[in-house]
Amino acid sequence: MGESLLHLGSSAQTQAGVKPVNEDAVAIFCPDSTYLQQVKGQVLIVADGISAAEAGKEASASAVSRFILEYYQTPDTWSVSHSGEQVLSAINLHLYRRSHEFTDEHKGYLTTFSAAVLKGRQLHFFHVGDSRIYLYRNGELQQLTRDHVANLGNNHRFLSRALGMDNLLHVDYSSQLLEQDDLLLLTSDGVHDFLSLQQLSEVLSEDKEADNLSQQLIQKALDAGSDDNLSAVVAKVRALPQQQVDDFNAELTRLPFPPTLSPGMKLDGYEVLEVLYNSARSQLYLVKDLQDDSQWVMKTPSPNFSDDSHYIDRFIQEQWIGSRIHHPNVVSILAQQRPRTALYYLMEPVRGQDLDGWRASNPKAGPKRRIQLIRQLAEALKAFHANDAVHQDVKPGNVLIDDNDKLMLVDFGSVFVAGVAELYRPIEHLGALGTATYADPNYLLGKNPGAQGDVYSLATLCYELFTGQLPYGERIADCRTWSDYDKLRYVSASRHNPVIPLWFDRALEQGVSFDLTLRYQTIDQLMADLNHPNPELLKELPPPKEAGKLMLWKLISGFWFITLLVVIYLFSQQ
Repeated sequence: MGESLLHLGSSAQTQAGVKPVNEDAVAIFCPDSTYLQQVKGQVLIVADGISAAEAGKEASASAVSRFILEYYQTPDTWSVSHSGEQVLSAINLHLYRRSHEFTDEHKGYLTTFSAAVLKGRQLHFFHVGDSRIYLYRNGELQQLTRDHVANLGNNHRFLSRALGMDNLLHVDYSSQLLEQDDLLLLTSDGVHDFLSLQQLSEVLSEDKEADNLSQQLIQKALDAGSDDNLSAVVAKVRALPQQQVDDFNAELTRLPFPPTLSPGMKLDGYEVLEVLYNSARSQLYLVKDLQDDSQWVMKTPSPNFSDDSHYIDRFIQEQWIGSRIHHPNVVSILAQQRPRTALYYLMEPVRGQDLDGWRASNPKAGPKRRIQLIRQLAEALKAFHANDAVHQDVKPGNVLIDDNDKLMLVDFGSVFVAGVAELYRPIEHLGALGTATYADPNYLLGKNPGAQGDVYSLATLCYELFTGQLPYGERIADCRTWSDYDKLRYVSASRHNPVIPLWFDRALEQGVSFDLTLRYQTIDQLMADLNHPNPELLKELPPPKEAGKLMLWKLISGFWFITLLVVIYLFSQQ
């Protein structure tokens, strides 16, 4: 079986050099937890506190220790880029505020910061300042970062970016794939300002363990006349995580598929009370915990897919994701403590009907009740987005509503999680996951639009909830290519429901636009325009004739005033 973790040989050295105080800080961190190594990776850091800032030593030490502490505390659903940028922004603001303790604007808590995060088979790096990150591969040394310095002439230059320099941080981020025997080198300017690229390359080319290389680089820079603090971190890729499909299947199928269950049967201390749902893909059972009589919904995989790696992977991912999204409008998944003898997971019971059923049962429901459902669904989706996840399959069947109009979003089978996507996965999920009628066409054609995909689905469900129709008609279900979608035209919601105001219709149209540059970027943007009239959405009205400008604008103003009164009345009705 192949290795499942990345293995490094590494070393870090920092010295004051000829200076009385060492204001550099370095770190290499590999978590003890195998799980954290997989979802967060290993970290290498060099930070060079700015001597002229007086608090450079404290700034570099604080930045390094806080990054390691807070990066590993970020949600495991977050991508490396999102985690790192969020943590660095917080550290930067902390240092910036502490800098205000100094009366001199040139003094403060300032430090460069260069970090490499090695997760799976990928290298991610964050950089601000003039420390550097290099990659030595196949006999060639490449500088991955660029120095953030401004040259003033006469060999005078100053740092243009650093942690703590400004309240808003502009950090460089990039990523690339790692290869076997890659060498990573992180240095402060006390090393690379005194050693050329060729000299650095000569040291790294020697067939030595990484343990010795960092000290050797520092000594070579001292011999070259370095008059600054010196720091070097070296890491060599000894083994990349490699898994064969057979290995991955064996890991996933440690637990057997349970048999088809019926009322009265017991599994791991849970008694089946009722069969709630049964399809070719999965089964749902209402079960009772025999220890405390609590009731749960058990979801089991269909035996039809016992040898399907894609299906098994997605089923396991459903439970992992669901146990990490916590929101009153998202179904809760039980974090089980007792051992399992079969593959399944437990969810809280949700009583109610799906969105189509609710619409059929409440044909006379007023706009206020309808928009309240959309608001709940929006909040549920925002809970996913806050965890760097996208639902990707928002449809009526995945929205349950109880007798008190409380909405619950269910089903995690199509969720995309940035943090999971970064992991090396020998199994690629095939085919479109969303439902053609409600999913963003970008999904169905192989592109991931991120949170904008959920914006599209939310706007589509809102349109259908208020009109009983789809924004582009039923023909959208038959589209297979972009040319098919290009033939479709948005149907004004007011054509199906004349009381819908123009601004509300325009907001829905923008929410379901196929063009991502025209569509809302976030759920909040869409909901702001659905909840409150946006005058900007009326600017597409035909321009007035020169002779009748004044009268036309008076009419528009009157129309606007009447519209507001109508909206206030409608949305106050149950």
